[in-house]
Amino acid sequence: MTWTQRASVADNWLSDVTYGNGLFVAVGDCGTILTSPNGVRSTEQASGTSDSLYGVAYGNGLFVAVGGSYDSSSSAILTSPDGVNWTQRTSPTSGPLYSVTYGNNTFVAVGDVGAILTSPDGVNWTARISGTDDWLRGVTYGNNLFVAVGEGGAILTSPDGVNWMLRTPGGKDLFGVFGVAYGNGLFVAVGGSYDSSSSAILTSPDGVNWTQRTSPTRDSLNGVTYGNGLFVAVGDRGAILISTDGVNWTRLTSPTRYSLSSVTCGNGLFVAVGEEGIILTSP
Repeated sequence: MTWTQRASVADNWLSDVTYGNGLFVAVGDCGTILTSPNGVRSTEQASGTSDSLYGVAYGNGLFVAVGGSYDSSSSAILTSPDGVNWTQRTSPTSGPLYSVTYGNNTFVAVGDVGAILTSPDGVNWTARISGTDDWLRGVTYGNNLFVAVGEGGAILTSPDGVNWMLRTPGGKDLFGVFGVAYGNGLFVAVGGSYDSSSSAILTSPDGVNWTQRTSPTRDSLNGVTYGNGLFVAVGDRGAILISTDGVNWTRLTSPTRYSLSSVTCGNGLFVAVGEEGIILTSP
């Protein structure tokens, strides 16, 4: 219910944050990588790349960060066992990657023009057929299922990261889905219009059948997570929403008007990141 703004050692836009092995890791523009053991004090790490990093995940003892160039001419994949020392890996796709997750002993990354990559170890990656040309913005794993979301409201599912089925057709409408999470038996996806005039919240018990829920804000929502018995979503102009069931949502008072890109939960702490390197925490 209460959020505190923390000092950041970077002023680049932070796009994503995750928690693993006792460490929060945030990534952002111009290869920015920040680490923090407690979400309060952060340290900037050398990434070895100037590409923007849009997604980060932890699994099987490894952090994996993904991204690419602004002009969509290159993609980036980096791995680290400790969040401090990072190694660049070869990507089989030429466009930027926007999100990555770990589940079923597999890393799955999604990105430009429907790109989906899988890797058993974070090092060796294989391109998969998604069945869509929509940009994919978010991916998660839960209940033995990968769920990817993206532009035009596209939602895809896969039991193994290899074979994907399009659950909503996507397209050219003004509605995008930018983040997805799983918790308490429910998938929750968030997004909004591209001019930030409306937000969207969708829920599904199985990744197949989705129901749109009422949002208490018009600001576009960019990220969502589950932890401590709560779903927490964040978005443009500092929007922070919470829900105990994914259906009924409450907007909280935010300490910032900067847009928030991502939120995660670890060690009893929620951490949100976003524009101008902003970092918020909530116990």
